Amino acid sequence: MTYNPTIHRRKSIRLQGYDYSQAGLYFITICTHNRVPLFGNIVDGEMQFNELGIVADEEWRKTEHIRSHVVLHEFIIMPNHVHGIIQLVGAHCMRPNCTRPHGMHPECADLDEPPGRVQRAPTAPPTSTVQPAPTVGDVVRGFKSSVTKLLHAISGTFCQRFWQRTYFEHIIRNEDAYLKIAEYIQTNPRCWDTDTYYV
Repeated sequence: MTYNPTIHRRKSIRLQGYDYSQAGLYFITICTHNRVPLFGNIVDGEMQFNELGIVADEEWRKTEHIRSHVVLHEFIIMPNHVHGIIQLVGAHCMRPNCTRPHGMHPECADLDEPPGRVQRAPTAPPTSTVQPAPTVGDVVRGFKSSVTKLLHAISGTFCQRFWQRTYFEHIIRNEDAYLKIAEYIQTNPRCWDTDTYYV
């Protein structure tokens, strides 16, 4: 079927008018193409990675090392999707019960500031080599791209599509929402049989 811009126009799942490069916390879900379980299986309520799952897990963990403005919070690689909370550094840290010494992590740098005060990202020096802070889309695209290249190498095929074109994103606005989402991510493998993405 040829592409028809009227029929195939996709509804945007982005929040209109929101600056996705500003500091904040986001709940991200990235699905495999057609929700095919590429990354392993759930056994007795625990995620068991196959080779592809190990790749996805390692690449997600690398994200905050590759991108200095990104901090990873709770995440899980499931058989056919990835759930994760990411923070674009600069927002007040909402990680519960953080006991790290002052300055150990960029997201915890200003915990001694008065409640409600927003920590601003440091001003970059005036140089052409400094890159702008990433958006949520940049983070997702980078992760998808790096995983895809490695999965192609492992599988030996360059025609298979691994990822769903879009991704799902929810802005986390307060600590209560953060805690509920973090618990959902932690318990996701134990609830796999009733999960929305179960196949």
